Amino acid sequence: MTGGTASGLGGAGLGGGAGGLASGSGGTAGASGGSAGGFASGGTSGTPSGGGMATSNGGNGGGGAPTAGASGAGAATSGGSGGTATGGDGGASTNGGSSAGGGGGTAGAAGGGMAGMAGGGGSAGPDPDRCDIANYDPDDPPEMLPLTGPLGTHDPVLIHAHGRYYLFQTGGNQGLNTKTSEDLLAWQDGPTILAPNPSWVSQHIQNVMNLWAPDISYFNGQYHLYYSASTFGSNHSCIGHATRPALDEGEWDDHGPVICSNEPGPDHWNAIDPNVAFDEDGTPWLSFGSFWGGLKLIRLDENGARADQMLHSIAARPDGGDALEAPFIVRRCGYYYLFLSFDSCCKGTNSTYKIMVGRATAITGPYVDKAGTPLMQGGGTLLVQGDGTKYAAAGHNAVVFTDDAAYNIYHAYSQQSGDPVLRIAELVWDDDGWPISAGP
Repeated sequence: MTGGTASGLGGAGLGGGAGGLASGSGGTAGASGGSAGGFASGGTSGTPSGGGMATSNGGNGGGGAPTAGASGAGAATSGGSGGTATGGDGGASTNGGSSAGGGGGTAGAAGGGMAGMAGGGGSAGPDPDRCDIANYDPDDPPEMLPLTGPLGTHDPVLIHAHGRYYLFQTGGNQGLNTKTSEDLLAWQDGPTILAPNPSWVSQHIQNVMNLWAPDISYFNGQYHLYYSASTFGSNHSCIGHATRPALDEGEWDDHGPVICSNEPGPDHWNAIDPNVAFDEDGTPWLSFGSFWGGLKLIRLDENGARADQMLHSIAARPDGGDALEAPFIVRRCGYYYLFLSFDSCCKGTNSTYKIMVGRATAITGPYVDKAGTPLMQGGGTLLVQGDGTKYAAAGHNAVVFTDDAAYNIYHAYSQQSGDPVLRIAELVWDDDGWPISAGP
């Protein structure tokens, strides 16, 4: 597959300190809806000014979400790590709570965490901490998946629900773009969502066009979509939050901003690039950040709102031009893994993006790289970078777990056109517990 044939995505900047906009062709992912059984294309149903959250209490992952998937129908998210799933054969879980498995088994934290956490540290199967999933085999090294369809993508994140994969990405002109796939291989455009932008956005930040860098997770009976509202090169930014009980029907209920930077400030950090992760007790946390003072972490309540005023620092590059962003946390085999992107996105063939990783034994850190360097001091172990032949650079990744594998999802800039292209790599862990990804 050559990246040069994929259509680009205009205006997909991440809001870091550097550079121009993404050099794509400005196309938006089809606003006319996906295939049968795909995204419901409803818009938002109101924008409360105070950030009120979804009222569903989840129970066994209720609210219409497919948490009890006897044959892979459980929800998979791309949020951090979480509880264990009881029952049998769960669906694909990514980096959020845990897939619900078996016939009606509940997914949640052992010891009374929230029920219905999909896609986190707990796995559906015999090992709740995924030690048995995605182990490196030198005779079968990780490979790239052969993708087809419209692959123009920036800042992808995905979740498995209702028997298919739903991908969310930075938008074109307004809102966010989407894609769907039944097998992670063949992709098609879904509807543009949250378009026009929720009304609160212009009340907080002027001149916002598209929404950026979303994150999707499932907990407490709702799918939780977090997204970034900002302008390129500025750290006056907000992270918004919307929910819905199912992805194949209904509308998004937008709850306004969860956290903003420089309102009023001054803040030496940037409220964009959100990612939900779950600790071993099932508590949701939101990591975020781009350039400036680095990557931050806040605790959320069971409805997805900010739980307290604590702000944890988890990574910084004081000697690297502050060039880091896009945190993504997963839990596996006793560690929390913080994936992040170094250097510059959004410059086409001149992009220098690369994916790094560190790990910690607590979700709040301290995170260190393979050499033992703290991520707060610029540390990070290289995972994926451009090859200089087909792809100039690669970054802004998400991680998804199925019941027997893990995948690294990211965008890479075509060396021919400079357009951002969807890439999905097999992801494994070596004997020392460090991830290895195919790529670019």
